[in-house]
Amino acid sequence: MSLRDRLSEDLKHAMKARDQLRMDVIRMIKAAVLNKEVEIKKDLDDAEMSRIMTTMIKQRRESVEQYEKGNRSELAAKERQEISIIESYLPKALTQEELAQVVENVIRETGAASLKDMGAVMKAVMSRLGSQPVDGKQVSDLVRAKLL
Repeated sequence: MSLRDRLSEDLKHAMKARDQLRMDVIRMIKAAVLNKEVEIKKDLDDAEMSRIMTTMIKQRRESVEQYEKGNRSELAAKERQEISIIESYLPKALTQEELAQVVENVIRETGAASLKDMGAVMKAVMSRLGSQPVDGKQVSDLVRAKLL
């Protein structure tokens, strides 16, 4: 079952169960995907949809930080619930060790030796990870540490 079909089915189930939060989050995901499809004028595959959801998670994590700074714990809790719902549609995230292993393999394969090669390594790592939900900053920090 494709990610798009799964979202539609889950939306139907959430409507039947009257789960307002899940309905809102699924609609938000579908709207973000539709906006991107209109922007690039083509249908998205599961990997591209996963990248959009990874961005949504990152935005919510930033919101949680801001809400906690502003002593708005109820809004931070709602954002955390949204994060967990979005994460349920993404493949399992790599551990720090698995990510480090991928970076080391790419560095070895590309023959990268200095920070000048960082762009090529980043591009290869991100393409190899495909639909895996990863934080680009985390990958960048790992690559930089390995190339220093």
